[in-house]
Amino acid sequence: MRPVIIECAINGVTSKATNPHVPVEPSEITADALACMAAGAAIIHNHIDLYGVSVEQAAERYLQAWRPVLAARPDALLYPTVHFGDNFSISYEHLIPLAAAGLRVGLADPGSVNLGGTDADGIPTGNLVYSNSFQTISRAFGICHQAKLGPSLAIYEPGFLRTTLAWWRAGRLPSGAMIKLYFSTEHGYLGAPFGLPPTERALDAYLELLDGSDIPWAVSVVGGDLCANPMAKLALERGGHLHLGLEFYRGVRTPTNVELVTEAANLCQQLGYAVATPDEAAQILGLPPASNPGAPA
Repeated sequence: MRPVIIECAINGVTSKATNPHVPVEPSEITADALACMAAGAAIIHNHIDLYGVSVEQAAERYLQAWRPVLAARPDALLYPTVHFGDNFSISYEHLIPLAAAGLRVGLADPGSVNLGGTDADGIPTGNLVYSNSFQTISRAFGICHQAKLGPSLAIYEPGFLRTTLAWWRAGRLPSGAMIKLYFSTEHGYLGAPFGLPPTERALDAYLELLDGSDIPWAVSVVGGDLCANPMAKLALERGGHLHLGLEFYRGVRTPTNVELVTEAANLCQQLGYAVATPDEAAQILGLPPASNPGAPA
């Protein structure tokens, strides 16, 4: 049976007011990460609750949650979001101390997108531009290459994927990369939709771009429920993996991350696919072996 990677994005900007089960404090992140791995998640992604701090402070906040995880599960595959510095400036410099502490998965968001809410008429509002210039993307890939991190690539819009494939065709995409195809419901990330909707035709459009490449990919439904959406089954049937969690979940329930992972694992088993362990995920992605897990930054 083909092993399927289940990745769980356990918090993001989701607040406890939205879902009381979302982990925020380091101890909560530790417990949730270990529980999700036990349920079948091979990769864990989380944000921290500090913004506008130094690279070193951000790395340390991540490690407060990750050191106990790595001590209990040396095979754990964990990775952060971007570093938000002063005035919410974006950088990837925190990956350097995190790699020194045993991180094996990095990230690069290869593009820019408008994110925001909607007004009473459904018109997108706000002035938030999640901006990753080509120079910033190049720096992120450079860090991942030098630190031997497999970059997680969030694809919000088709242009993100075309940039990624340009690096791949040039032979300069860092090894261990994994593409995450983000399909947005009308709710999107913060209330306004972006990119392509979670439909079969949208998936086929991305797969047309990916045709001929060998980069592993996963699907995610932003502002919805992946396993309640046909996208999950379609992705599995087309050779993809699954990305879910409370970062992107929106629905009538208030599930735990473990419940979402369990639903994904059950779907895989129902369709005849194995659930990848972290070691199997590392092999699929071509990640380097673990080294010095849990050491201080």
